[in-house]
Amino acid sequence: MSTRIAFLKGHGTENDFVIVPDPENAVELPPAAVAALCDRRAGIGGDGLLHVVRSAAHPEARHLAAEAEWFMDYRNGDGSVAEMCGNGVRVFARYLQHAGLATEGDLAVATRGGVKTVHLAKNGDITVGMGRALLPEGEVTVSVGERSWPARNVNMGNPHAVAFVADLAHAGDLHAPPPFSPAGVYPDGVNVEFVADRGPGHVAMRVHERGSGETRSCGTGACAVAVAAARRDGADPALTGTPATYTVDVPGGTLVITERPDGEIEMTGPAVIVAAGEIEAEWLAVAAG
Repeated sequence: MSTRIAFLKGHGTENDFVIVPDPENAVELPPAAVAALCDRRAGIGGDGLLHVVRSAAHPEARHLAAEAEWFMDYRNGDGSVAEMCGNGVRVFARYLQHAGLATEGDLAVATRGGVKTVHLAKNGDITVGMGRALLPEGEVTVSVGERSWPARNVNMGNPHAVAFVADLAHAGDLHAPPPFSPAGVYPDGVNVEFVADRGPGHVAMRVHERGSGETRSCGTGACAVAVAAARRDGADPALTGTPATYTVDVPGGTLVITERPDGEIEMTGPAVIVAAGEIEAEWLAVAAG
């Protein structure tokens, strides 16, 4: 391993990521190393880490190499592995464009949640095909302090519990995972979204992301929120044949989510690369334990 490892820093609606370009999957990134890199005081700082690897070079993505050249090996800020990250996909695509590995137009990105179709628009926005939402049956409740709310169980390749509240302040500080019940409904933890109405087709949300705490934005969460809001409002594009579009305000900006009649969900928003530098490999090795 060289003595220095290249990195970049980027964000999508202020959901920020450490980016480690590693086409041949040569950089070891155990959970402790990822957590150290994402530490905002002792490391670079980020809600998560985007490990940029050629699909053919990664054992989890080789079977997708014919569909997508690049694999987003995404990790949460605590070092744990996640299936998908919607804001992360946009930042991942922006990095590929920044590095001259992608151009305006359509791009396929492999993730643990499947291959995602990305469109890099001329105006700078990036649209990601987020796949279809699954809506598992059964009642779910989330709690903060003495308050509890019914929540909609939505799976976007990762699990979400969406609760509609009168005031986003009722979500509390969101440092710790909000308790949910029944206990077995999310065996691997859950992303919890608290949602307040802002107008027709317009909501605002806060989120506790599994493994990261409260973040400024969550792309899969915004999609889950839009689907939950549509069903609450009596809209199901599969039945009406009409797309449902919601503007979702997050603390870090705004995302536009459209659910099409075929069930495909598209998310549009910005993505920015803000810095580039080098990591001391020796420091990373010590941090990894």
